[in-house]
Amino acid sequence: MRLPGPDPAARVVTMSVFSAYDGTKLACRVLGEGPPLVCLPGGPMQDSVYLGDLGGLSAHRRLIMLDLRGTGRSAVPEDQASYRCDRLVDDVEALREHLGLDRLDLLGHSAGTNLAVLYAARYPERVGRLALVTPSVAAVGVQVTGETRIGIARARRDEPWFPAAFEALESLVAGRAGADTFQAIAPFWYGRWDEAARAHRAAEDGQRNAEAAAVFAAEGAFDPAATRAALARLAAPVLVLAGEVDLNSPPPAMAELSELFPHAELVVQPGAGHFPWLDDAPRFVATTEAFLG
Repeated sequence: MRLPGPDPAARVVTMSVFSAYDGTKLACRVLGEGPPLVCLPGGPMQDSVYLGDLGGLSAHRRLIMLDLRGTGRSAVPEDQASYRCDRLVDDVEALREHLGLDRLDLLGHSAGTNLAVLYAARYPERVGRLALVTPSVAAVGVQVTGETRIGIARARRDEPWFPAAFEALESLVAGRAGADTFQAIAPFWYGRWDEAARAHRAAEDGQRNAEAAAVFAAEGAFDPAATRAALARLAAPVLVLAGEVDLNSPPPAMAELSELFPHAELVVQPGAGHFPWLDDAPRFVATTEAFLG
């Protein structure tokens, strides 16, 4: 089944610019109508454009796609150390103030979920609902083993691209990654390695600030024990949305992550990889909107 095109509301994109705590000018893409949903991209430190309109979620929500400092249309800060994830929390709080909201409904994808989680830990009273889409687990110290990744990858053995991609994955797990390894395993990131997935992957190459990404998880960015303790007291409802065949955020690790929250729901989207809104947009939108309510 082919995915439907974007909702007409998603074609109307406006830009919003505001000042961070240090004067850095930050930009948001705003798509759709309805209650606001602040969206934090992954990468880490990737232009939010790769999120598209999250499979048509903009038909239900006003998506406020933050370009993190140094990415997309946001300015490069004077202090490069401000790319560190824990320091980016202050940018999210500045966005909340800019929007004039008492509380945020917050969605994070991949590495961006680390930022969403740290924001929830520091400002729990400011979070309405928290949606974590194929999350990274660095901020909370959950471990994902190479064996888990290999096991999930083997489920794709009947795909025509599997032999070369699996050989590259084994090299990566064994610590023998080469210059082309990450490109070789690209099919594993998607539920279907079709034309749309290839185009999405090709577009990503110029969207990431590599210098900022190198600082994102630098020493001091994460304190898993303190973050876990804070999340154990979080009153907000949480959705952990995993992809059934996602090597980056495998379902067993996502189940462990969901147990850190008092009010969390784990949903595993069948057949989905790391970008579930691309693999089955109607299912992704239905799941996410049902949670956001």
